[in-house]
Amino acid sequence: MTEPTSLKSILDLLDGAQNAGDTPTLTSRQRRARTVARLAAVQALYQMELAGEGVDTVIEEFSRHRFDGDIEGQMLAEADEAWFADVVRGVVTEQKAVDAAIRARLASNWKIERLDATLRALLRSGAWELMRKPEVALEIVIDEYVELAKAFFDDAEAKFVNAALDGVARDTRS
Repeated sequence: MTEPTSLKSILDLLDGAQNAGDTPTLTSRQRRARTVARLAAVQALYQMELAGEGVDTVIEEFSRHRFDGDIEGQMLAEADEAWFADVVRGVVTEQKAVDAAIRARLASNWKIERLDATLRALLRSGAWELMRKPEVALEIVIDEYVELAKAFFDDAEAKFVNAALDGVARDTRS
């Protein structure tokens, strides 16, 4: 794992990678809000796993203290809070199915528990969206989570996220 970059640099990186395929009716502001929601969902799932906090507690904390707030001296861009809550609740509620979809794409000798907690959160969020948000182009889901992986990890992990989510997409979308 590389040193995490600043929040601003992650959002700038994701802004450069975005395209209009994330539900064609979304404005650029709405697409950015969804990107922020995805980043926050990964952070929330990571926090829940490490601190053992419940889903409602973490969603409320993000809504009250993190969205539209100052983090690392930077204002966090507007987030699609409903999307964020949907992803976090969905991953938690359907974790067994989500993990099974991811496990199907791991090498036979790998267990999901061996993956880094941030990598697990990335894969779980992306896999859940691929499984439950068919209105969003699979390329958008995969691209956004790969770009998030690049912000936290080296190229090898980003390629792993790409391959795993591509496999989940092939398994779950016709």
